[in-house]
Amino acid sequence: MRNKIYQVLVNKHRGIAYRYHKVHDASTGMLKILSWAYLLWLNFAYYVLFCRFLGNVPEIELYEKKRLNIRMSESEAYHKDRAFISVDDFIEKVKGYDVISFDIFDTLIFRPMFIPTDVFYLIAERFDMLDFKNVRTFAEWDARMQCKRKNGHMEIALQQVWKHLAKETGLDAEEGMRVECEIEKALCYANPFMLEVWNRLQAMGKTTVIVSDMYLPKSCIEEILKCAGYIGADRIYLSNEYGESKADGRLYRRVIWDLYKIDTNDKVKSGNHIAGKRAVINSNPNGFSIVHIGDNPHSDHEMAKKCGLNILPYWNVSKVAEKCRPEDMSMLIGSAYRGLVSNHLYNGLHTFSLDYEYGYLYGGLFVVGYCHFIHQYYEMHQLDKILFLSRDGDTLRQVYQKMYPDDVTEYVYWSRKAATKLMADEDRHDFFRRFIYHKINQKITIKEVLHSMELDVLIQTLPGSKKIWEESGRSFIALHPQDYLTDKNAYLLNRFIQAKWDLVIEQYTEQQAAAKKYYAQILDGCKKTAAVDIGWAGSGAMALSHLTKKVWGFDCRITGIVAGTNTIHNAESDAAEPFLQDGRLVSYLYSAQMNRDLLKKHDPNKDYNVYWELLLSSPTPSFRGFYDGKTEMEQESVYLDSLDITLAFGKYDYNQDGIREIQRGILDFADQYVERFEKFPYMFRISGRDAYAPMLVAASHNERYLKMIGKRYDLEIGVN
Repeated sequence: MRNKIYQVLVNKHRGIAYRYHKVHDASTGMLKILSWAYLLWLNFAYYVLFCRFLGNVPEIELYEKKRLNIRMSESEAYHKDRAFISVDDFIEKVKGYDVISFDIFDTLIFRPMFIPTDVFYLIAERFDMLDFKNVRTFAEWDARMQCKRKNGHMEIALQQVWKHLAKETGLDAEEGMRVECEIEKALCYANPFMLEVWNRLQAMGKTTVIVSDMYLPKSCIEEILKCAGYIGADRIYLSNEYGESKADGRLYRRVIWDLYKIDTNDKVKSGNHIAGKRAVINSNPNGFSIVHIGDNPHSDHEMAKKCGLNILPYWNVSKVAEKCRPEDMSMLIGSAYRGLVSNHLYNGLHTFSLDYEYGYLYGGLFVVGYCHFIHQYYEMHQLDKILFLSRDGDTLRQVYQKMYPDDVTEYVYWSRKAATKLMADEDRHDFFRRFIYHKINQKITIKEVLHSMELDVLIQTLPGSKKIWEESGRSFIALHPQDYLTDKNAYLLNRFIQAKWDLVIEQYTEQQAAAKKYYAQILDGCKKTAAVDIGWAGSGAMALSHLTKKVWGFDCRITGIVAGTNTIHNAESDAAEPFLQDGRLVSYLYSAQMNRDLLKKHDPNKDYNVYWELLLSSPTPSFRGFYDGKTEMEQESVYLDSLDITLAFGKYDYNQDGIREIQRGILDFADQYVERFEKFPYMFRISGRDAYAPMLVAASHNERYLKMIGKRYDLEIGVN
């Protein structure tokens, strides 16, 4: 009977069971009694008050949300919120002290990992050991507890940690210490703000000491500091050398006594200054004074002040990043991304523009990951060359060449417009779809449509003011050059052009010849290549592949590599499916075969395509097409004497300065990522899901951040 009652009250509806167990499980005493009352109320509300929603389990948010600043860049907002001081101000505040003391990690030195213990993942990879991070963390804690029992303090050295690890795992302790120090040295680098402060103080001849609670041996710390550029420290105090820490204040007291040599008469002697112990401890301006700079509120601020030191707090850059950075990422890549971003944006040396941060934050990881994805395909399929299609390939190729300088690549001219014209006789459907049906009801005249198609010759043959016109025995309602293209006359324009198809193809014949010359040189000696683009249907790469093989007769296979495909929100969602399936088209971020949640999330109707294309925008003009011989053009053009062809270009995108900033942000991120992880090649295996994660955060709260970015630009995505 009891089980039946339980089944009815609890298990009959999943939503009620879910809500009840959240309150009841692990509850005790009065809370357990209240959970039963809550169960009765849930059933009453469901059956009597008809609150049927209680029968369903609350939907868990699939994508995390972050409320991003839309008024100014993150770095600008951070400086403003903290009433930021510059390097000059920092120097001004500390130069009057006799001794300047510095913390090491998160102050002088950065790691490119968001959480310091994530470094243990990299050690785990070296030793082929599962769950090493947790084992290493527990071994350190055990070593500290044993030290506490034996010596009355918890300040241990790396040797003690690895002694415990050796017993726990069987790993060789000496080898373990060597590897851990080696990885720390490979990862650590200078905080650029503090390096500038340090160098200025050294030039002034100031006395500087370094004080840190740290288990790494002094030799390792000294090498880390030297490689980072911190030269000239008068003393380095490490807790593991003295069994004293900043956290308990004893390491600060040792610094004071060592520097000022307090004698038996309770006096302090140094140079021409003599002061009592009280003067030292209270940093009396008539005696010697010390200021300590560090990021930890307890060890570097509270305890330093208790020991009589003045302090100048530095901020822990990781603390401010959590509210803006994606967390739904794989462990290592997520930590590396958040770590690099925090260290760069919040160290205090510079502020950056909204456009720069858009590139750095939302394009940097994507471009690095995409380039590695392309490189893997290049090696796996032994390609002869990679073609980066203009203009989306501009930034991509710059990063790719830095990452893989030995791979054969080429930046080639191609565009939707050029491809559509060259494929006119191969795919009429796409020709009319892009040139006509994508422009319906946009207040574009028929004359402008024909001009954009470079079919001005047909304008003269329009019937003008006649009621009807005839062609091949068929009658049509008249089209006037100044009529706007609408849903009512688009079909008529289509029929009009098709009726004069031979004339259309004649207009593009020279362009075919010029394009063939251009790509004959590009593909000379190539059997297997890939054409890289942003996406989305893969039409650019597929058109080039078709023309190369079927029209121009080149013996070269071209595979299309795209960042993303059409999604379920596209009218032609399955346009590229056969080619994705047979491997002629390959996608990085998502497709119907992988990362299907992104396939459902990525919505071109919300301008997602535009925001991604903006990341790969280029401060170069649009490409309009190939022309045989030396041709006079209305727009900008380049004559290639060696091929006797002309490359024609169109207009530049709006906000060129902003586009350059986006590109600079991406290039900076790529440079930093490559520099920090060059000794860890597996860190470049960035999944498409991880690469998309920052953009998911940018798209939260109804794309409010992305809409703000979009207002700064006026990109035309279709065929012009």
